[in-house]
Amino acid sequence: MELSAAQQSPGRRSAGKAAKKVVVFDYGFGNVRSAERALAHVGADVEITRDYDTAMNADGLLVPGVGAFAACMRGLKEARGDWVVGRRLSGGRPVMGICVGMQILFGRGIEHGVETDGLDEWPGTVGPLKAEVVPHMGWNTVRPAEGSRLFAGMPADARYYFVHSYAVHDWELEIGNAALAAPKVTWSTHGEPFVAAVENGPLWATQFHPEKSGDAGAQLLTNWIETL
Repeated sequence: MELSAAQQSPGRRSAGKAAKKVVVFDYGFGNVRSAERALAHVGADVEITRDYDTAMNADGLLVPGVGAFAACMRGLKEARGDWVVGRRLSGGRPVMGICVGMQILFGRGIEHGVETDGLDEWPGTVGPLKAEVVPHMGWNTVRPAEGSRLFAGMPADARYYFVHSYAVHDWELEIGNAALAAPKVTWSTHGEPFVAAVENGPLWATQFHPEKSGDAGAQLLTNWIETL
């Protein structure tokens, strides 16, 4: 796969522009240092914190997540992250979730028969992947939604790094108001189709790890930052 010069060095796009302030929300569940390095590489002014005012006032908020759905939700609530995400979105302020940080944006998660309420920003259930090999670990392609801004400029064969055993298999949000833009849902397949990314107004998310996806992931983070 060959990338353009801009894609090979995404940080150059920020040259001459004031850096966007991005907070990586630190609630104890996520590769915050990897996310910090990846965002700084593409030109963002990054801070790792759980401070409420700092998180609320940033241009963008990134919510990482690794491990179990229930543990991530518990940690997020203890850090008041659920409040921060909800307040930012109610004001139209950008939030991006990664991996389990994406999963907890849905209505509920079911792991080992235990059901846990999520943030319910989107209806839907996170459940086990049905595949011969689980976890889904490694590089995979995706099928971006038409008109996606997140995947703008990316070749069709671009690969992204996944590490997960659970996913959302059905997109349940219906838009009944013609004045509202329908969310852009990107899919991938491992044993069965699953939601790989969502763009919905100020709320974006990826099941894969852009911070571990090399040049392709850097380009995606650049695309997000350019919307802030």
